[in-house]
Parts: sequence; C-alpha cells; structure tokens
Amino acid sequence: MTAYDVGVLILRVVLGLTMAAHGYNKFFGPGGLKGTAGWFDSMGMKPGMFHARVAATTEMAAGIGLAVGLLTPIPAAGFVALMLVAAWTVHKPNGFFIVKEGWEYNLVLAAVAVGIATIGAGKLSLDHLLFSSSSFYDLLHGWWGLVISLGLGLLGGIGQLAIFYRPPAKTDA
Repeated sequence: MTAYDVGVLILRVVLGLTMAAHGYNKFFGPGGLKGTAGWFDSMGMKPGMFHARVAATTEMAAGIGLAVGLLTPIPAAGFVALMLVAAWTVHKPNGFFIVKEGWEYNLVLAAVAVGIATIGAGKLSLDHLLFSSSSFYDLLHGWWGLVISLGLGLLGGIGQLAIFYRPPAKTDA
C-alpha cells in the first residue's frame, strides 16, 4: 500500500459518500421523493417522479460504487451525467460561481470522478481486489477509464436532457 493508494481512497470515499448522501436525501429527506418530484416537475424535468427516482437511485449507486471502487468508470459516468443535468437545469442561469448558486460545484464533482476513473481506483478498491489479475482490469483505468466515464456520462446526461427536459416558460411578473 502506498500514499497514492490512500490518497485515491480518500478521494473516492469522500466524493462517493457525498453523492450517496444527496441520493439518500432525495429518498428520505424533508419532502422525500414526492417533494423532489415536484421540484423536478417545476424545473422542466418531467415526469418529475420518474426523474426523482432515477436521480436518487443514480446518486446512491454511483456514490457507493465510487466509494468502494467497483467498476469505477461506470459510477464516474453517473457523476458526469448527474452533474451535467444539474448544471444545465438548475445552475446554468446563475453563472459559474457556487456563491451565486452557479455550476462550479457540478463541474468539480464530475471532473474529480473522471480523474479518479482515469488514474484508477487504486489497490484499496474492489476493482483491484476482483479484477487486477485479469485483462479486464485495463478497462477500469487509464485512457479506457477516461473514455468510458466521460463518454457514457456525456451520452447519458445529454440524452436525458434531449429526451425529457422542457424548460418552463418564463413569465414576466
């Protein structure tokens, strides 16, 4: 075990459990799925209940998957898709900086997830434990990790926006 492996473990666990907590909050926080669904409907992600379930499940699965380092590029792709949709539907009108509720935080979460998929989950991961002795392991880091996490993530996020997102009409008050 090296400092590198511990460093990647820290990044994976903090990033993953942070995302999983967001999913948990959508399921069980104030308002629960019903409140999340209403919020999604109001921003143009319809049907809201469908998207509340998809978002909460993806946040929990991607978060836990990244935290334990299991098939790392796949949960990282979930981060990219989730953060792209959140940045586009919620934060884009507010600009870049998070202090004005901009999309800065979304970018950082997605970029760190892709970075982890690119460098690999490290020796303290299920990827290493389960796959390090097989050629499949090569698909879980390096250029393949980058291509899989970024490609699938962008495809998923753009696809979801193209199919489901209908921004509400602006009204002059």
